[in-house]
Amino acid sequence: MFFFMFFPLQDSLRGRPKEIPHNEKLLSLKYESLDYDNIENQLFLEEERRMSYMGFRCLEISRWVVCGLIGILTGLIACFIDIVVEQLAGIKYQLIKENIEKFTETGGLSISLILWAVLNFTFVMVGAIIVAFFEPIAAGSGIPQIKCYLNGVKIPRVVRLKTLVIKVCGVICSVVGGLAVGKEGPMIHSGAVVAAGVSQGRSTSLKRDFKIFEYFRRDTEKRDFVSAGAAAGVSAAFGAPVGGVLFSLEEGASFWNQMLTWRIFFASMISTFTLNFVLSIYHSHAGDLSNPGLINFGRFEGDSVTYNLYEIPLFIAMGAIGGFLGALFNVLNYWLTIFRIRYVHRPCLQVMEAMLVAAVTATVSFTMIYFSNDCQPLGPESTEEYPLQLFCADGEYNSMATAFFNTPERSVRSLFHNQPGTYNPLTLGLFTLTYFFLACWTYGLAVSAGVFIPSLLIGAAWGRLFGILLASTSSGGAQHSNAIWADPGKYALIGAAAQLGGIVRMTLSLTVIMVEATGNVTYGLPIMLVLMTAKIVGDYFEEGLYDIHIKLQSVPFLHWEAPATSHWLTAREVMSSPVTCLNRIEKVGTIVDILSNTSTNHNGFPVVVQVLESDEPAKLCGLILRSQLIVLLKHKVFVELARSRLTRRKLQLKDFRDAYPRFPPIQSIHVSQDERECMMDLTEFMNPTPYTVPQETSLPRVFKLFRALGLRHLVVADDENRVVGLVTRKDLARYHLGKHGLEELQLAQT
Repeated sequence: MFFFMFFPLQDSLRGRPKEIPHNEKLLSLKYESLDYDNIENQLFLEEERRMSYMGFRCLEISRWVVCGLIGILTGLIACFIDIVVEQLAGIKYQLIKENIEKFTETGGLSISLILWAVLNFTFVMVGAIIVAFFEPIAAGSGIPQIKCYLNGVKIPRVVRLKTLVIKVCGVICSVVGGLAVGKEGPMIHSGAVVAAGVSQGRSTSLKRDFKIFEYFRRDTEKRDFVSAGAAAGVSAAFGAPVGGVLFSLEEGASFWNQMLTWRIFFASMISTFTLNFVLSIYHSHAGDLSNPGLINFGRFEGDSVTYNLYEIPLFIAMGAIGGFLGALFNVLNYWLTIFRIRYVHRPCLQVMEAMLVAAVTATVSFTMIYFSNDCQPLGPESTEEYPLQLFCADGEYNSMATAFFNTPERSVRSLFHNQPGTYNPLTLGLFTLTYFFLACWTYGLAVSAGVFIPSLLIGAAWGRLFGILLASTSSGGAQHSNAIWADPGKYALIGAAAQLGGIVRMTLSLTVIMVEATGNVTYGLPIMLVLMTAKIVGDYFEEGLYDIHIKLQSVPFLHWEAPATSHWLTAREVMSSPVTCLNRIEKVGTIVDILSNTSTNHNGFPVVVQVLESDEPAKLCGLILRSQLIVLLKHKVFVELARSRLTRRKLQLKDFRDAYPRFPPIQSIHVSQDERECMMDLTEFMNPTPYTVPQETSLPRVFKLFRALGLRHLVVADDENRVVGLVTRKDLARYHLGKHGLEELQLAQT
């Protein structure tokens, strides 16, 4: 039934009209672009030319030091989250277990349900309050926001210290509160925040400047370190340093080089080593480096790692199932997110929804455990952390409780490694169905939470069910055949990879992450085939979950390639015009009026020069940014003052770096009436060599310049070097969305 539901959707996608409405308001004005292109003005070139070879070597060493610090701090944060979650969850589950065992004999299990629900929504309430009221950007996993940042979009408050604190506390509350979430996704955001702070050598939130790493106070350098932080977060979460590097490459960074690869890999290695070492001390096994990440899938050894050639088609079929279920998950979450945008936008309503989900999750879990009669023997080799006997006989435990009455990470590990026969098919089927909808409802709440572990848990459940059904249908076959189908753990692993790939649509990095997390390369090929199949099938119906949420937030995100049908468009069709230009020597009052004009909100201004005693139009001679003009106004860099104060200190790049990244608003800068009549010479501060293209340049070529060089503005000039337009990221993002994408944004914003 679900299969046919998606065909009308796919048919509508094929029939999308090609006309694109030029509606600026549908892309949020609160998002600005980052300046990944260095402003090579006179100040910059003079500083670079003064620096010796040894100075450049010291800078390179500083980059390695910063990456090392990023790895250490990210690993320590991961340790803190893991230890606190383990302690609080242990106390909670032990308390509920004792309460259930007490009332199972005497009656009154409703009290146990109330206790479970109260504990859950108390933790979730705290986590939701600190997110909804203090730092909303800390909601979710943070991966879409970091993807946008590395793509070149400045997301407000995404890499602040306050965001990190709320993120860490929020994810602890979410996981302990029993929601269908994981703590691994937010580690990527946490690592990125750590990188953004450490690399700047100061904290603007705490108003402390340590006077170190000042050279790195620009978007170009900060971007590279944030890439390293995201990779260190993946490495700490999964114990996968190579997977972390590939994650930054596949999901985030637009720009890459060999040295950056080595530095990011170094940060990832340091991160997983720090986590490993500290947890070995915590577990009283100092030096035993067997805890590489927050989640440990356990060792796949013996029969569980064997597979045969004729199982490959089965794995591919599981990939197709995962892709379809992932697309269904994403479609349901898409409409749920639109509902939240429309009706659940107040903080108090967001907190109430999170508490409702927590209470419903506890109620559903308790109900499933209560009515389950799947009893399994509790032998000495059992690895259950909190076995619940409930109505089972002595020496047995309720296997449904193994899935629900546990942290999601432990549930995934039990599905991977528990002995065949531990779960019956009905238990796995009911668990998959209920947890699928609980996870879908949970993602998008105003809590800090990730979708990695819930996706793995759903996939592991239906994958193990697939393996059990396969073994039962082949039970009449040969003994050799039975031996191959015997272990459902490998199907749980393949199902987990298929489900996660179907939801987030990662291929290369996720393959390596799964291989590193399992500690066995044997399943490298099946996992790769499964993830590719899941992505192909999922993309046929719907986009990946992160891409959906990026689009619904109206972010001007640029994908890897320009739209396939965009070759008939040129720079003339996408550029903004007319363009506000400044003269090379401009009146201060004019600059203040332009910057104060809220209707334009431009961030880049072409600088033109008029040929003396000539009627020819002004010609382009440079480009200057709003942030630069604000610093110049703040320091009163006026021509008249420079002439009258011979001892006045010359403005340096340090003045611009000190103001970065929170440049003051134009309203905070006082300019007197007399100063408005002064003149400002922009020659020394503008970029004299901005990238320009003619009007006839094709859109794919313009797109490639933005994506590869990290441009914020691209000047469109005619044959005589006169400015005729300006292409911005929003112009390209609007045309990349197309008519259907803009209609979806309009629907979400209505």
